[in-house]
Amino acid sequence: AGLGGVAAASSPCEKACNPRMGDLAHGRALRTETSCGRHAAEPFCSYSEDAQRRCRRPWCGRCSGAQPGLAHPPAAMADSPFRLPRTWWQAARDAARETIRLDLEAAFYFTHLIMVFKSPRPAAMVLERSQDFGETWKPYKYFAANCSATFGLEDDVRQRGAICTSRYSSPFPCTGGEVIFRALSPPYAAEDPYSAEAQAQLKITNLRVRLLERQGCPCLPASPAPQPPPSLHYAVYDFIVKGSCFCNGHADHCVPVAGFKPVKAAGVFHVVHGKCMCKHNTAGPHCQHCAPLYNDQPWQAADGKTGAPKECQSCKCNGHADTCHFDMDAWLASGNRSGGVCDNCQHNTEGQHCQHCKLGFYRDLRKPFSAPDACKPCSCHPVGSAVLPLGPRTFCDPSTGDCPCKPGVAGPRCDHCLPGYWGFGAYGCRPCDCARSCDPHTGDCHSSSSDVSWHNEAPPFQAVLNESEPTWGWEDEQGFSALRHSGKCECKEQVLGNPKVFCGMKYTYVIKTKVLSAHDKGSHAEVSVKIKKVLKSTKLKILRGKRTLYPESWTNRGCTCPILNPGLEYLVAGHEDIRTGRLIVNMKSFVHQWKSALGRKVLEILKRDCN
Repeated sequence: AGLGGVAAASSPCEKACNPRMGDLAHGRALRTETSCGRHAAEPFCSYSEDAQRRCRRPWCGRCSGAQPGLAHPPAAMADSPFRLPRTWWQAARDAARETIRLDLEAAFYFTHLIMVFKSPRPAAMVLERSQDFGETWKPYKYFAANCSATFGLEDDVRQRGAICTSRYSSPFPCTGGEVIFRALSPPYAAEDPYSAEAQAQLKITNLRVRLLERQGCPCLPASPAPQPPPSLHYAVYDFIVKGSCFCNGHADHCVPVAGFKPVKAAGVFHVVHGKCMCKHNTAGPHCQHCAPLYNDQPWQAADGKTGAPKECQSCKCNGHADTCHFDMDAWLASGNRSGGVCDNCQHNTEGQHCQHCKLGFYRDLRKPFSAPDACKPCSCHPVGSAVLPLGPRTFCDPSTGDCPCKPGVAGPRCDHCLPGYWGFGAYGCRPCDCARSCDPHTGDCHSSSSDVSWHNEAPPFQAVLNESEPTWGWEDEQGFSALRHSGKCECKEQVLGNPKVFCGMKYTYVIKTKVLSAHDKGSHAEVSVKIKKVLKSTKLKILRGKRTLYPESWTNRGCTCPILNPGLEYLVAGHEDIRTGRLIVNMKSFVHQWKSALGRKVLEILKRDCN
């Protein structure tokens, strides 16, 4: 039962498991207050009785600590009871009280004690344990021929579960009498051996037995002749402390604690060691906490009743951290699913799970995020890049690496002027004073449209962040759009007036959308948006989420008409291109910055006037 039934010695520890049991006294020094013959030789006699309790002839001898064959030290109680059954410890004859003590180098699980006495068992004794290396002691059991008279306690012979017993205090047999104590006896027998309640009962660092009252052998004289008074002393053949390494159900094997050297004893080959070789992603001398990268859930002891191992779960650090810690706030915020916080994120990453690139770095999409070089340093041009409000540094878009450019500046690094701009410098680039484009260095106008130099892939005018990223809040002069350069980009907007005019435009889609970014693709423009509400759609299936709008009015001045500024929300009504599946925006489209009242009015017109 209990620990022995959790897992066999050959178990691979897939479920709750425990190292094999053994004698904790083996390989360790038992201490007593006295030993016979320690200072000078002592004569003694031992008594025994026959089946009718008549005294046999006493056996007398001499005890001397100076002669190995006549010595009876405490170590004799911890040698092999099978190979050396007739060795014993014997107290000095003047010792009315004695203490036998076992000090352990770590916490162990203790299950039962077996003492075999050579002398008559004591009339009174107490078994005690410490869980703090001898600082404090608590009684396991009191033993007395009369519990109420000796200790003022109830006897478990009459009251089940009482802390005192009279079962093991009879003087008979006068030699070979046993005292047995089971730590998992009722009311603890049914407990999960790894529960907090069972640990309070089973875990020990020290064990001691206080022998309080000697008694002689009250056998019947074999003859009427006067008998010599019996010599009183304590003598013990065996002191067997059964237990195991204390591993919370997370190990099936243990090794020596650092610095521990077993005491050699005759016939002893197996020593129960105290440092667990932990499984189930646990760590510590007793597997009492999770391994460094396995703190995503609270540590738990294994369940000795069901066998559930209760393994520690790994933190999701994307390969960028060596350790993590459990955070209760993160655990509660996740709905008790994940509480691991990665420590000291490496490879220029940050976040609870090292899931973002640090400011000043961007994600290289050509590599898995677990790669050490998945986050590349931003390479923003020091002149053409805009400085963010967060500080004196320039940071690129962590998703793409694109840099925030000053007005009129283009390129992923913001290192050249947009078409139609010139004079790359500290304030960006200036608009050309030409009908078409101009020399980017001098501003001289080109004579024909054939001189215009378009780039195959112009960068976004404003770096846009993922939804999961914090909003950086660009300064007005740090973005580039038609709104901010109205002198170069003038757009005639449709006005919501007569509902019949609005319906007459025969718009095939009407949406509420947030503009994320604008891109010059050379041959055409693309505006990335996030559709938040679909008021009308005709043949194309339009869903909420990210989508691309295609402006037909896109000039080399770097603007769309109608005006679509990144970061703002708009109500957009336009036409679907069924052949290409695109949502088109042109000068016939209705584009206005979103307001709730505007949305309600357009929805009412669609329902009431456009059917």
